[in-house]
Amino acid sequence: MQKIRTFLWFDTQAEEAAEFYTSLFPDSKITDVQRYGEAGPGEAGTVMTVEFELAGTRYIALNGGPEFTFNEAVSLSVDCDGQAEVDRLWAALTADGGEEGPCGWLKDKYGLSWQIVPAEFTELVRDPDPQKSARAMQAMLGMKKLDLEQLRAAHAGREA
Repeated sequence: MQKIRTFLWFDTQAEEAAEFYTSLFPDSKITDVQRYGEAGPGEAGTVMTVEFELAGTRYIALNGGPEFTFNEAVSLSVDCDGQAEVDRLWAALTADGGEEGPCGWLKDKYGLSWQIVPAEFTELVRDPDPQKSARAMQAMLGMKKLDLEQLRAAHAGREA
């Protein structure tokens, strides 16, 4: 059992967002939907919470109203297996009103921030050679969506 879960506050799109997110990642599913009862505070019968799993990690989404919104202080970071996964997730999460940000960050159409990072990037910036590491970091700082080939080239000290 996962002791700590991330709780995400949506205005009214909790179920829609959970369905979207679970469509993007293998080993993902909606596990429970709770509806408001007569006591409220939401309209009776409407979705209150949605429990779901993304790649085996559990989350709860709440339809809590417009009082609170997401900001970049919290993001979901995804270690991608390669450029194809980076490209697929980037396209899906920035579609329909999502926004690209710097350095592999984006906001999806619900305003939730994500970091879409090729797992290999961590190896490049952890290289014990400080010049190689610095070149990879400098390359990343100039990107929106991370480009693994350009990161590798910068790390190696060559043009992509």
